Amino acid sequence: MKLYVIGIGPGGENEMTLRAVRALEQCDCVAGYGLYLDLIDGLLDGKERIQTGMTREVDRCTAARDAARAGHTVAVISSGDAGVYGMAGLMFEVCQEYPELEIEVIPGITAACSGGAVLGAPLTNDFCVVSLSNLLTPWETIEKRLHAAAQGDFCLCLYNPASKKRTDHLQKACDILLTVRDPKTPCGLVRNIGREGETYQLLTLGELRDTSVDMLTTVFIGNSVTEIISGRLVTPRGYRGV
Repeated sequence: MKLYVIGIGPGGENEMTLRAVRALEQCDCVAGYGLYLDLIDGLLDGKERIQTGMTREVDRCTAARDAARAGHTVAVISSGDAGVYGMAGLMFEVCQEYPELEIEVIPGITAACSGGAVLGAPLTNDFCVVSLSNLLTPWETIEKRLHAAAQGDFCLCLYNPASKKRTDHLQKACDILLTVRDPKTPCGLVRNIGREGETYQLLTLGELRDTSVDMLTTVFIGNSVTEIISGRLVTPRGYRGV
C-alpha cells in the first residue's frame, strides 16, 4: 500500500522534478486541488482523480488514504513543495493509525526558490519564509514571527500576502519591518510563478507597503545588505570578503 505526496513545483509539467514525474507514473489514482491537477493534466491520462476545493484538505487526504487502503497506488499533489505549506504533514496525520501504509514524500520547487530565481538571487544568505494567511495561524503569532525576522535581519519571503478578505496584511507586515528596516530596502514581487502571465517587479520596502497584491503573488523583502545589481535583486553572501 503506497502513498506518494508529490510537490509539483510552481507551474506545470516543466517545473516538476524527474523524481516527481517518475513517482506519478507509478500511480493509478491522483488527489489534489483542481487547479493543481489541471496544471499537470497531460500526466494524468487514465488515472482516477480525487478532486476537492480549497479548505477541504482533510477530506482530500482522507479520501486518498482510503483509496490506498483499497489497493490503489495514490499520489497526493501539492503545488511547490509538499512539505512547505503543503499536504505532507496532513497525510502523516490522517494515516497515523494505519502503519501498513507506506508514505513517500517527493520534494518540489517551492515559491521561495522559483520566485527568487525570477528576481535574481535574493535568498543567497539566511532567510525566513512566512505565510501572511491567518486562516490556520493566529495573526498574533504571525506578527511575533515578523518581529523576530525583522530583528534578526533576515531576508523574507512572504506567502499568501493578501486575499479578498485579507486586504491589509501585507501593509501590516511592512509596518512591522519598517520599525527597524530602511524604507529604501530593496524588495521584489513575482506573480504567477512558472505559469502563463508570469510577471515581476522590483520596488522598495516603503513602496511595497502601499502596493496591492493577491494570492498569486509571492513577496521578497531584502535585508540590510540586499541590493539591485544589473536590474536584479541580490543578497550577497560575502564570498568576495573572504
